[in-house]
Amino acid sequence: MHLRRILWPLLFVLSAVQAAADARMSVLIDVLRLPEAAQILAAEGLGYADTLNTEMLNGQGGAGWQVQVAAIYDPARMVEILRSEIEQQLDAEAREDVIAFYASGLGAKIIGLENSARQAIQDPDVEEAARARYLALDGTDDARLARIERYIETGDMLNRNVASALNSNVQFLRGLADGDAIEMSEEDILADVSGDLEATQDDTKSWLFGFLLLAYHPLTDAELDSYITFSQTAAGQALNRALFDGFGTSYDGISYALGRAVALNMTAQEL
Repeated sequence: MHLRRILWPLLFVLSAVQAAADARMSVLIDVLRLPEAAQILAAEGLGYADTLNTEMLNGQGGAGWQVQVAAIYDPARMVEILRSEIEQQLDAEAREDVIAFYASGLGAKIIGLENSARQAIQDPDVEEAARARYLALDGTDDARLARIERYIETGDMLNRNVASALNSNVQFLRGLADGDAIEMSEEDILADVSGDLEATQDDTKSWLFGFLLLAYHPLTDAELDSYITFSQTAAGQALNRALFDGFGTSYDGISYALGRAVALNMTAQEL
């Protein structure tokens, strides 16, 4: 009996199973429209990079700065990190549940609303209006605000967003320090960022509530309730964790790279 004759069919079956799993992951990435979201976030990052150029490089970054920033905000790399996290944190059953929901009319509608709102809120006037709407409702018994709050609590979104913002700030300062643009020890960096905790919490809260009120405004109460119900399922919770971890990893790397790029350009201007 030849072992090779036994192994070939087994290897073929295993290969077919892996191919099927990869295909379903591709479907999941597609229904979540993650490449589109990554493109929107990359455009948002380029706007932030323009601010860094103005405030830290005296507007002298030039074409070299643009090339560096474009490489740092790589949408394809962001999607691959997200894909990896989803593969690790969602089992086959959870993946199918996520696909079923976001391939539905409501799920597809929600993804479209979220991406459109994220693009719109890049406009400072839209962001200001979104924050103002939340502040006007804060402390009231508004039913829509209560639903948004329940949704945020279900995914621990406020704490996760605050932690992500603080981690990004730490990584940016580390990049600056490693690039010799500033002299700060690790203890100095952590103390500096933690000193901004309350302000970061307040800013993140008003942005997050404002964004979600804007994004989900077209949804009926019944549609939003259905979405909240899905977000409370095992699949919804696993997806939430995977997306936060994936985006967190992406932005940690992006923030550090931005810090190093700023340091490089600051050093070059001094020469």
